[in-house]
Amino acid sequence: MTKFHSKNSDKIKRSTLNNIVLKDQKSGKFTVLLVFFVFLFLNSIQVLASQLLIPMDGDSQKNHLKAYGITYFALEEELEVRWLLNYRGGSFLISDTEELRKECQIRGVSFEVISDDKTQSILEEISSPSQNMETVVLEKAPKIAVYSPQGNKPWDDAVTMALTYAEIPYETIYDEAVLNDALVLFDWLHLHHEDFTGQYGKFYRTFRATPWYIQEKEESEALAQKLGYDKVSQEKLAVALKIRDYVVGGGFMFAMCSATDSFDIALAAEGVDIAETMFDGDPSEPGYQSKIDFSNTFAFTDFTLERSPMVYEFSSIDMTAKRNIPKETDYFTLMDFSAKWDVVPTMLTQNHTRLVKGFMGQTTAYNPDNIKANVLVMGESKLNGEARYIHGIKGKGFFTFYGGHDPEDYQHRVGDPKTELDLHPTSPGYRLILNNVLFPAAKKKPQKT
Repeated sequence: MTKFHSKNSDKIKRSTLNNIVLKDQKSGKFTVLLVFFVFLFLNSIQVLASQLLIPMDGDSQKNHLKAYGITYFALEEELEVRWLLNYRGGSFLISDTEELRKECQIRGVSFEVISDDKTQSILEEISSPSQNMETVVLEKAPKIAVYSPQGNKPWDDAVTMALTYAEIPYETIYDEAVLNDALVLFDWLHLHHEDFTGQYGKFYRTFRATPWYIQEKEESEALAQKLGYDKVSQEKLAVALKIRDYVVGGGFMFAMCSATDSFDIALAAEGVDIAETMFDGDPSEPGYQSKIDFSNTFAFTDFTLERSPMVYEFSSIDMTAKRNIPKETDYFTLMDFSAKWDVVPTMLTQNHTRLVKGFMGQTTAYNPDNIKANVLVMGESKLNGEARYIHGIKGKGFFTFYGGHDPEDYQHRVGDPKTELDLHPTSPGYRLILNNVLFPAAKKKPQKT
């Protein structure tokens, strides 16, 4: 179907009416049927020229999470998509089609059909220097990979749940595919709750005798041997280095919980044995803390590693043990950025509220003293002096680290039931995940500050 842009609509209407008048002058006849068909034709042009607004404010949108899936669907259909930063909670403006309207209705996503005049008025408001708003064009549907071992249940990971609920397609990859350079096929990579240090999540004290822990350890060791490594820690380091190269080359990496700090620790400990005997068969090397190279990391620096295998913690990066906040008052605040100057962090913090419920994980939040100066804090809890949501640039690529396990499960424990996102369709914490999913689709503008 041919799509008419709004700027052509009036020209087409005038040309059509002129032809009618000329024919009428020549024939002296004016057919009612002709007028009827002309009216339908002109009306169809107006419909095609309209836009679909997906509002993302708290009052208007019934399902914020599925709205991201609708936007992804529109990108797959090669429709024109614009992200209206800071306009009604970060709304989406999409070329109007009957199919898109039906998808919104099926998925329960609120939408508004707006005229060309209304569209122009909105865009003019956003472009005004007095407004902290910006329009970002979304160009293509990013190809998404989730780094996760086979057998992991989808509800073990908030990102997998968010993608599934929003109906955004993804592929699952793991170590063998990463080491065989499969990452070049993807625009966006999520790291499942992995331990890249080879210490099996530091679960030793509590779960070392449980069948699932024993099985996962055996499977990890078998995989490392298959891929040509003597130790799991060596194999995981090789994977971390491949992921690092992917980001440096222009990829986007999003990680949550223990995949954030364990990734950086593995990079910093390259060539240094930090694992104790129960993890890799031999003791850690003496004085390993002094051999850590913080220049290799993405986000963290000057951290102290947790030496004891009996402590469920990797390092001083995580604030979990230092927290003293009741669940009822555990919130973090999203930072307010200049949409016209700091487009990237503005995209990643789009929400219908600046106050987001806190939630815990193995790595809950980050110690500001251990965050590099060039890494941007996008969400923080001033009450506990911790960073919850951070972002940075590495080479040509980007990374975002998000503390905690599940935004709608305050203290997720091993074996807990899955989160039903049908009960949380407007979750601000989950929105932050989906902001990151759409980020690679954006036509990039240079960050000015």
